[in-house]
Amino acid sequence: MSSFITSSIGKKAILGVSGFFLVSFLCVHLTANLMLIADSSGETFNNVCHFMATNPVVRVIEPVLALGFILHIALASWLTLQNRAARPIKYARSNQAGNATWASRNMYILGALILVFLVIHLWNFWWRIKISHDLDFIEIGGVHMENTYALVSGLFKSSIIYCGLYILGSVLLGLHLTHGFGAAFQSVGLSNKLWRKRWNALGILFAVAIAVGFSIIPLYFLVGLGG
Repeated sequence: MSSFITSSIGKKAILGVSGFFLVSFLCVHLTANLMLIADSSGETFNNVCHFMATNPVVRVIEPVLALGFILHIALASWLTLQNRAARPIKYARSNQAGNATWASRNMYILGALILVFLVIHLWNFWWRIKISHDLDFIEIGGVHMENTYALVSGLFKSSIIYCGLYILGSVLLGLHLTHGFGAAFQSVGLSNKLWRKRWNALGILFAVAIAVGFSIIPLYFLVGLGG
């Protein structure tokens, strides 16, 4: 078992599993964020954020999620360096273009750029919500809670630069997923010649949905539709 985990195949399998875990997080995160648009009063989004901040199950999952991110980044970095060491002579650009998509050839670069955006995102939102606690409070249905809707909508409405960064981060994430989604199934052995095409097609649809879904949120506030 230990030899499998330390092998290249084992690392790829763990990378794939961690990828599935992060894909699940993206689905939950996007669903919660779309409440910013679904209810312009902010009550639904605030209730969702309050539930996630106080629910004991969610609070247990949070450090597991952080570990999943770290594991995914560490394994991706390890495998990239390992592959480069094994193939010191670069292939011709024409051969690369013929054998793989642009996203698959630049997964590490895309991942690094997404990590930069993630740090900015955490600084603007997670830090203020979880650490500094400098948000205004609001009462909804008799429950006293932080007004996270005001924090998020306020930043989107006041900063064109952050809106642009958020959209860019969403597009980069989508590009990363166009290859990563199908590669995850292949890494855990759930792919063959027929299913690889299906997973790749599904991955592109999922990537577009994620990129568009996250991008429309800052645009919604930027054009003045948000409350």
